Amino acid sequence: MPEAGLAYPAEAAAQSSWVLARRGARRRVSPDQPHGVFVELERDSTGKLTETLTVLLTNKECPFRCVMCDLWENTLQERVPVGSISAQMEVALQARGNATVIKLYNSGSFFDPQAIPHEEYPSISARLRGFSHVIVESHPAFIGARTLEFARSLTGALEVAIGLETAHPVALEKLNKRFSLEQFTASAAFLRAHNIALRVFLLLNAPFIPASETQAWTLRSIDFALEQGASAVVVIPTRFNRSLEDLEKLGLTTRSRLQHLEDALAYGIAQRRGRVFADLWDLNSPAGCARCFPARKERLRLMNNLQTVAPKIHCTECEAPL
Repeated sequence: MPEAGLAYPAEAAAQSSWVLARRGARRRVSPDQPHGVFVELERDSTGKLTETLTVLLTNKECPFRCVMCDLWENTLQERVPVGSISAQMEVALQARGNATVIKLYNSGSFFDPQAIPHEEYPSISARLRGFSHVIVESHPAFIGARTLEFARSLTGALEVAIGLETAHPVALEKLNKRFSLEQFTASAAFLRAHNIALRVFLLLNAPFIPASETQAWTLRSIDFALEQGASAVVVIPTRFNRSLEDLEKLGLTTRSRLQHLEDALAYGIAQRRGRVFADLWDLNSPAGCARCFPARKERLRLMNNLQTVAPKIHCTECEAPL
């Protein structure tokens, strides 16, 4: 029997309370400063390796309480004043360099008016002139008229990223994301109908899937995302927070292995239906093998950039959890 208060509830409202009870303190962030700015290389839809300015905007916390989320740590509890997002972009653009693509990630949904004030769309768009491609993220609930308005205001093309996490319908419901596969499919169709590119975030070995099935469902989720017209799919190793640690105690989640990420990336690239990337942002200090990890991380980076499957790195001392 699980200890009192540890069991994961079935009802959505209770799931949100369960997640909130396991949170710690927020980091101190400013409404006039992005909490992250960096330039990365990413292969674009034409096959070109392109400099991309990634901006982690500071704004109000997402209204959804996803069980695996740690992005709330860099958010505010109130809506930012009108003008704050534009001020953050002014700071971020100083690091632009030669970047022609920009990612505006905001730990939630760009089209949520409580996160990004609708009144700021014109000033945001003005600062995006000269970028050939603009990538934002959104929950399906916020994709609609504001998405089209923002897309029309840009001189470049818009791409919207959705955190699907998994195509396993039961696991998706238990993640407390508050949307179904049918809602995701409808949003993908909406974007496709308006010539807006779709990017999909997937969890590597999502919680609530039996351990013997997690890798198979990662691959099925890649297939599902590509079937919905995703031009880019990003597989993200799950970062363990207190909620996931408790789910692990309950036997409801397992830790991924570096081999799982390598195999998922190789599988996705081999489908030749869209770009598939392994997320390497936090892949710096895994509890893995110090002997082979640098070479294996470099292999993943090359596969991301070239979108070809590189020869495997063989090592007899690894296979520890990430």
